[in-house]
Amino acid sequence: MSMRTSLGVVRGLGSAKSGTEHFWHQRLTAIANVPLTILLVWFVISHLGSPRADVLASVRNPFVAIMLALAFLSILWHMRLGMQVVIEDYVHRAGWKLLALLLNSFYTTALGIAAFYAILKMSFGI
Repeated sequence: MSMRTSLGVVRGLGSAKSGTEHFWHQRLTAIANVPLTILLVWFVISHLGSPRADVLASVRNPFVAIMLALAFLSILWHMRLGMQVVIEDYVHRAGWKLLALLLNSFYTTALGIAAFYAILKMSFGI
């Protein structure tokens, strides 16, 4: 016996089967962001006023470069997931919602590419 209404069965509306996964990704990135953001803030504060050569020397350390890359990846992924929820909840027209979701994905991808390019460039001295 199903708990769904006849209208729900006809429309095919029901569980999208991805809400829990989205919820856990949001929570996991939030947890990961705590130490990664602390590391990122510490890195920036410790290099305030330092010459460019000192910053480049720090980023050439593989551990530092990997941690910076992980910080940007986690922060941008968390941002994308959060904005997706806001868009899905508050944009009601289908066309605008699709456009906003696409722009959200493109924006975070562009920021990620720029961040990784900068880290790689500083890390390998290209």
